[in-house]
Amino acid sequence: MEPKKNPKADINRNSGLYFAIGLAFTMFVIWRALEWKKYDEAANYDIALNVEDQLDEEVPLTEQLKTPPPPPPPAAPEVIEVVEDEEEVEETIIESTETSQDEEVIEIEEVEVEEIDEDISVPFAVIEDVPVFPGCEGASDKKACFQEQMNKHIRKHFTYPEIAQEMGVQGRVNVMFVIQKDGSIGGIRMRGPDKNLEAEALRIIELLPKMSPGKQRGRPVKVPFSIPITFRLQ
Repeated sequence: MEPKKNPKADINRNSGLYFAIGLAFTMFVIWRALEWKKYDEAANYDIALNVEDQLDEEVPLTEQLKTPPPPPPPAAPEVIEVVEDEEEVEETIIESTETSQDEEVIEIEEVEVEEIDEDISVPFAVIEDVPVFPGCEGASDKKACFQEQMNKHIRKHFTYPEIAQEMGVQGRVNVMFVIQKDGSIGGIRMRGPDKNLEAEALRIIELLPKMSPGKQRGRPVKVPFSIPITFRLQ
């Protein structure tokens, strides 16, 4: 059975297309309405400046009034003293500073200047007369005798500290001291691996006897001396 309605007469066939076209046209009209601007024709928007006209204007010249400088002060009149020929002028007599033979000459006695006793230290290796250790007075080589007596003194008074033995501390202590001008011992300094070993080295050096002082050019001087003391456990 054939349909009685003609499909070409269907009004809803292109409704979607027509709706899209109408919507686009409506949006275009709205956009143009929002963008519409109206200007006032009577308003003057010419803001250009004519620079040439401004440069052609004449600038009035101002004259500077020059004030004349002040007149110089009048010169003071010179005073001229008139001296009469009869006036006597006193002569200035200059006495001579040279002494005559008749005058007494004072003699100045010479003043004796005491020599200042300087505190000089001369190393043991270069001193002319080394300090003399007791018992070395008659030795031919007093320097070698001094060294030998020092070693004997250290071996005689040497005692290993018990606390250092318990701790297993050993090593070498460098001892430095000064033989004073009167032969006494002073200025003792130690440097070693342990304080107990340093204390023992100090005790040994403090037991040194008084010596004959060292001399340089016949005068007693201080003589610094250093010696190592070795502490070794057997």
